[in-house]
Amino acid sequence: MTPEYTIRPVRAHEWRELRALRLEALQDEAAPMAFLESYDVAAARSDEPWQEYARASSVDGPAAVSRQFVAITEDGTWVGSVVALVERAGTQDYEDTTIEQDGGHMVAVYLRSEHRGRGVMDRLFAAAADWLRALGLSRSRLYVHAGNARAQGLYERIGFRPTGATFTGSIGPEIEMAMPL
Repeated sequence: MTPEYTIRPVRAHEWRELRALRLEALQDEAAPMAFLESYDVAAARSDEPWQEYARASSVDGPAAVSRQFVAITEDGTWVGSVVALVERAGTQDYEDTTIEQDGGHMVAVYLRSEHRGRGVMDRLFAAAADWLRALGLSRSRLYVHAGNARAQGLYERIGFRPTGATFTGSIGPEIEMAMPL
């Protein structure tokens, strides 16, 4: 039987679940080319940063700068997530690149392997895109490691296309992909 999934934003009090899912993601085989931090660094972090991250990721409305969406099974197990960041023209992103236009930036993409191929990631990205659209944004982008063919395929299927911009960041060569919202 295929499980049912609830896709929704993180709530401020769910920092323990958020932490557990992030630590799990950082142990995935693709983690070294998908995430900017290691498991050891994240696991050593005290509770306070996790609490603040959950609080900040649960804010909605015009003042919000990020929102994390999670996929949860019927039994309450968190199995995946994506974070939508709000970017404003003229500011710097986390790779110190100047943002050219207002938009969204998708990061922290993860789904447990046994839940892949069921449309869960499509629903996570759709929820994040809907939120960005509701803020009046018309474009979203992401960075993907040049060697991460699995992720590139997912992003292309969802509607992201390479912009032609590439760079070598802290985890190696990356490709920028974008899609209209």
